[in-house]
Amino acid sequence: MQVHQLSFNYVPTQDRILARINTTAGEELRVWLTRRLCLNLWPSLNKSVAEHVTRQRGAKGLAQSPLATADDMTRQMMADFERHESLQNADFKTPYKAQPSLLPLGDDPLLVTQIKITPLDSGALQLDFQEKLSGQTTSRGFKMDMVSETLHGFVHLLDQALARSGWLGDPAAPTPDPLPTMAGDRPKYLN
Repeated sequence: MQVHQLSFNYVPTQDRILARINTTAGEELRVWLTRRLCLNLWPSLNKSVAEHVTRQRGAKGLAQSPLATADDMTRQMMADFERHESLQNADFKTPYKAQPSLLPLGDDPLLVTQIKITPLDSGALQLDFQEKLSGQTTSRGFKMDMVSETLHGFVHLLDQALARSGWLGDPAAPTPDPLPTMAGDRPKYLN
């Protein structure tokens, strides 16, 4: 499967992120990402991307570079730098094509309950999306192999959707001022 376009949108009424993946074959894969899944996925995905960047640099003959023996923080900074470079060439201006010709998973988005991240010998990183729900005898899922450019775009768009969701918290967000009280006011309770 060749990825053509990606779209991540936080849907407040569902309190989920709807990810849509268009392929070059005209297929669209739709998945729901829940808060619980994303909170577990986000650190693992960032670590896997940092390790992926390190492996890629090693494959280019840079294994003896300081990056190969760097700590996790340095690897993450290098992955962020490579993501920034990759995003400079990405096309975020073309609108997402929302009229797919094929929906291989059906009309209902896949409710992802498990994502497995696997580095491949080809240099790609594979994400295996699975829906394993209780009471269902069969599970749905698909695997997506991502080269560096697609991977960095995927992480960037997911990061933006997570920011819109507020699930990761925003340490820069101002805290609301407490309501002013007058001397002698008794506390008020709402049931």
